[in-house]
Amino acid sequence: MLTRIIDKHKIDDAQSLINESSQIAIVTHMSPDGDAMGSSLGLYQHLISCGKNVSVIVPNRFPDFLAWMPGAENVFVYDEQKEQTEIVLKKCDLLFALDFNTLTRIGNLNSIVKNLSCKKILIDHHRDPDDFCNVVISYPKIASTSELVFRMIYAMGFFPQMTLSCAECLYAGMMTDTGAFTFNSNDPEIYYIISELLKKGVDKDAIYSKVYNTYSVDRLRLMGYTLGQKMEILPEYHTAIITLTKAELDKFNYKEGDTEGFVNIPLSIKGIVFSVLVKEGKEMVKLSLRSRGTFPVNKVASSLFNGGGHINASGGESYESLKDTVKKLKAALPHYQKELEESC
Repeated sequence: MLTRIIDKHKIDDAQSLINESSQIAIVTHMSPDGDAMGSSLGLYQHLISCGKNVSVIVPNRFPDFLAWMPGAENVFVYDEQKEQTEIVLKKCDLLFALDFNTLTRIGNLNSIVKNLSCKKILIDHHRDPDDFCNVVISYPKIASTSELVFRMIYAMGFFPQMTLSCAECLYAGMMTDTGAFTFNSNDPEIYYIISELLKKGVDKDAIYSKVYNTYSVDRLRLMGYTLGQKMEILPEYHTAIITLTKAELDKFNYKEGDTEGFVNIPLSIKGIVFSVLVKEGKEMVKLSLRSRGTFPVNKVASSLFNGGGHINASGGESYESLKDTVKKLKAALPHYQKELEESC
């Protein structure tokens, strides 16, 4: 049995709002990752099975390696379908905000969602959520939002009715947000949930292959170039920094998700406990931060780059140039030297 993590009154309030609603929208964050898509589509599948009309909305395109998820073909991409998306949002009488803690993380959907008059439910595992929802299911100690969605469905008593499609999406979200259960995944209850999902028919090996073994030739060549030419090691700070310009990404026909996992690779180097991928985009510089041990990358992301996340996996953004962003990062490293040393 699972420990009751989510407060009962929040489960009851969420169930009441679902019961009272017929048109439900699910929104997740910009550059949606495996947990964003897994939790959103898992909840979508559950609500569809309950007889609800449901739409999943993402601010921009999700990676191709997540397109296999059941229901992905029905997702509204706001950047590409603005008019249709806005019509859907205006019609909804309940909105779920999944895997983000502040409206700034949904980009151009920010003001639209903020001004909706419908009831809203937040399900998330990042710290310090903003106050924009009627029901807030926020538990930072939980490894993924997909796990929270599972726990909510379980607590509502719907696990016996859970479909395979729902289970597959939730498993994929849990898997990707823990690096295939290699970090932030020591809680034994995670593996109880996995066992329950397997009973639904989830093929964990097939899902792993769909997510991690379906990349393009261009992606592999980009990886080789990145590791050979763009990885800088700072041994005195036990840190690796990878930088990629937009021109370099374009050279390898970059598609969203092609750099997935790159930031983790330097952590396999002896003595490296902190790794950062700094990637130039059209409007901003994006940063992915990873660590081993106790070094808190969420602290670095929040203090320097308007970001956040988990102790070993976080993200941020910068509106300075790529060069100035890296300069700012390097200038901060001496302040973290003691913590970096202690994490070795």
